[in-house]
Amino acid sequence: MLKFVKNHLESITGIEIYPMISLTIFFTFFVVLFWWVYTAKNEYISKVSQLPLDN
Repeated sequence: MLKFVKNHLESITGIEIYPMISLTIFFTFFVVLFWWVYTAKNEYISKVSQLPLDN
């Protein structure tokens, strides 16, 4: 079954750009997320961490 899918995808013109686009999107997302977490203020982290415990 994988052989059928692989052969079908190879017949589509321009399909080779989609893995590069998805890699770029995911890499950018995780870099931005890491940057946001690294630069977040401790007061904000403390406030958000207490939200589930508030009534």
